[in-house]
Amino acid sequence: MAGAVCGAKSELLNVLGDVKARVQDKLGIVDFPMPQFILIGKQSVGKSRLIETLAGECFNFISGTLGSRRPTVLEFRHAPNEAKSRWHVRDRKTNVWQEHPIDAVMKIVGDAHEECGESVSHEPIYVRVESSNCVDMQIVDLPGFRDFALDTGKQQLADKITELVQTFMRDKRNVMLCVEQAGDAATMSTLAKCREIDPDFQRTVLIRNKLDKYYNDLTTENVSKWVDGFGDLPDSLIRFALTLPWWRDGSSCPKPFNQLKEDMNQEDLRQMASNNLSARYMATIGFTNFVNFMEKKIEHMFAKAIDPVLANLQDLQDATLNRKADLEVEYTGTDPHRILSTTRDCGISFATALTHVMEGVLNLDPVMNLEEELRAFHRHHETLESKHFSLLPSADFFSLNDYLDYLRNEICVATFDVEVNGGAQFRRLMMEVEIFLRFSEIAVEIKKRDVIQARGVSMSSLTWRDVVVKLLSHEAHLPLQHRIAYVGERIKWFFQQQKEAVLEFMESLEGSPHANLYSPLYPRHAKLIKQNAMIKHAVWETYDKATSRQLRQFVELFENMLTSTFSNPWVFLKSATTNQQGQGDLSEAMLPSFEDTKNRIPKEIEGRSGMESTLSRWLTDIPSEPHEIDEAVDMVQMLVLKTYSFIRSQVCDQVELFSESFFKLPMMRRLEEDMAIIELTPEEKANYEARRDRLIPEIEASSESLVEIKWCVERLQNFKLKCDPRS
Repeated sequence: MAGAVCGAKSELLNVLGDVKARVQDKLGIVDFPMPQFILIGKQSVGKSRLIETLAGECFNFISGTLGSRRPTVLEFRHAPNEAKSRWHVRDRKTNVWQEHPIDAVMKIVGDAHEECGESVSHEPIYVRVESSNCVDMQIVDLPGFRDFALDTGKQQLADKITELVQTFMRDKRNVMLCVEQAGDAATMSTLAKCREIDPDFQRTVLIRNKLDKYYNDLTTENVSKWVDGFGDLPDSLIRFALTLPWWRDGSSCPKPFNQLKEDMNQEDLRQMASNNLSARYMATIGFTNFVNFMEKKIEHMFAKAIDPVLANLQDLQDATLNRKADLEVEYTGTDPHRILSTTRDCGISFATALTHVMEGVLNLDPVMNLEEELRAFHRHHETLESKHFSLLPSADFFSLNDYLDYLRNEICVATFDVEVNGGAQFRRLMMEVEIFLRFSEIAVEIKKRDVIQARGVSMSSLTWRDVVVKLLSHEAHLPLQHRIAYVGERIKWFFQQQKEAVLEFMESLEGSPHANLYSPLYPRHAKLIKQNAMIKHAVWETYDKATSRQLRQFVELFENMLTSTFSNPWVFLKSATTNQQGQGDLSEAMLPSFEDTKNRIPKEIEGRSGMESTLSRWLTDIPSEPHEIDEAVDMVQMLVLKTYSFIRSQVCDQVELFSESFFKLPMMRRLEEDMAIIELTPEEKANYEARRDRLIPEIEASSESLVEIKWCVERLQNFKLKCDPRS
């Protein structure tokens, strides 16, 4: 939809101007995605005079010696019925336009620049002028480039200004109005900066000021070449040459400003026409031709901007609707009579969602590979200064890097570099802690004295079996016990890291194809947990307490198991019964009779084999004669080491079973119950009341925003409908 086709140029500008003003004034959205012109150039090339000419009157914002140091957004509104100009400045705190006399406006803007000192600010100051002498457009006046600095402080300011201006130049929504003096095109430094950012000059308009200085240099032979920059200006570059109103320093404007503006424009046209400049080039001469181009350019830019602006407004409307709905849900949920039940309901939903995450959910964040996981775990406990367990499985690993290299390159953990969470991460964790446990070795050497000391006397005779048990029970179990603490801490830390993943899963269900497979309360409760810091704190605290409780129980149960194991290792090391019938074909399987069962049991007991029989045989080989004590000691030492290795292997083989039985399953089964008994302190209840009071104005503000956004959307849609039939 083009503005020329619609035949409603002023209406188009008014529509988008009104929408922008409404968005900025009512919604406080200053950086709204709408095209704009930025004015760039060196100091003293005439940027300020160009702005005055566009406004139709003289003014000077800048006071002091450092010039402008922040963007000044100038909104010119053509108001043909206004007898005199009206000036407004946007209050930087309230974003509300306030009308001021022009002298006050100049002081406000000047002070805003002066408060920057010898630095710059990216925060713009907004000025609006409504006048019958100005055009409908908006310009961002940027500080001028500085080629020379007297000292280091001034050079630093110049560098900051360059960085600030180039930030605006890189924004592809901005059209650059590059002001240069009408001289040798090859020496135009600001245009060179434009070329660096916009090499094809798609967003650059060159304005060559002070044309009158070159009247006497132009002839019929060179005028066209001069306008073309003697080959230094590319054909794709839109350029204008003009003379802005000027008068000698120390004197006042010799005639009304707008009359002087028109006189300068007519003289530019007359001089160039007298040199027989072609009509093609004459359209680029004088202020009036520049303004005509700008009006068409604005119309074209704004016409192209209608659809993106409308889409942006509709997205904003949807976001505001969702925000209002979320606030209303939170307001209802923080009812004093329901707040406790709401908190508990959120916790219960979180507890049940954990089960789904542990079962495995695709495309769920956050995820991590094993290296990231172990590094984060180490940082966590280094911060806590944990001393009750070792972070490395063996003293022979000098650092975590060594351990990681071992896992990746020697053990070759298959999922080492795979980024996962939930149950897949837990399965990988079980593999890593099993490897960690297998590094356990008896920490102290068993000496001859220890063996002899352990074989004392009692009411009955002491056997070598009793000696082995004493030696194992003394210190042999400590290495495994210390590593069990590592296993428990790893599992606890794993569950604590799943909180964000569970919350992400609950929230992601809204509007998803598989939402019907899960509780419809998940998205709602996820929003409450995210929005309400107090609900989140209560749920997180209960969850963390549950993981800490299960850690204590896990370590306690595992240590009890180890104590009983080392007290009577022979029972623990019995192998499972081998069922010979299981070796047959499946087609031969049938339900046994009572007689079959009675016959099977003694055969299974007799057929049971394992390390117990091997250890018993080794025990009988140990000599008991006093003169063979050295040989006996050596055999006992070897037997202790063998027995310990058998116990370690059995424990490591079953560490996943122990972790499931002592930690994961009890926690997941009891977590829902823990969430159901959350209690709130009086302070938390008071905080809920305060939050509820703050929600009321937020909901009202969202409702007001929706009204404004709806007005803007309808205004744009109606304008499109009005123009479509004409196209």
